[in-house]
Amino acid sequence: MRKPRKAPSTPDYVIVLTTLPADGEIASMFARTLVEERVAACVNVLGEMQSVYAWEGTVEEEQERQIVIKTSRDRLESLWDRVKELHSYEVPEFVVLPIIDGNDAYLRWIHDSTRPPETDGAEPADHE
Repeated sequence: MRKPRKAPSTPDYVIVLTTLPADGEIASMFARTLVEERVAACVNVLGEMQSVYAWEGTVEEEQERQIVIKTSRDRLESLWDRVKELHSYEVPEFVVLPIIDGNDAYLRWIHDSTRPPETDGAEPADHE
């Protein structure tokens, strides 16, 4: 089996993990917003899970959903800003895992899907 080719060093690609309450509609709207705003190429909303965690001196248990976000490193600040705005938790999970290798076409798709939209509508100038 041939090893996947490494993507160009710029931009870097990452997976971001967060959790949301178990409500599937809220999670779906959260995911769609991040993709529509191009701060994420893809957001996986996993099924309900039981989370056990320490919070303010006690052990808590809640039903949550794990959210897996694929994006480029240069969109992390914008992604974090949106997660903070959209998230209901006081301290939302935001764990960034680097993608060190992968399918070149897939990583380019992440790059293309998270490229900020042109804001002024002007066509790029031809350079000869």
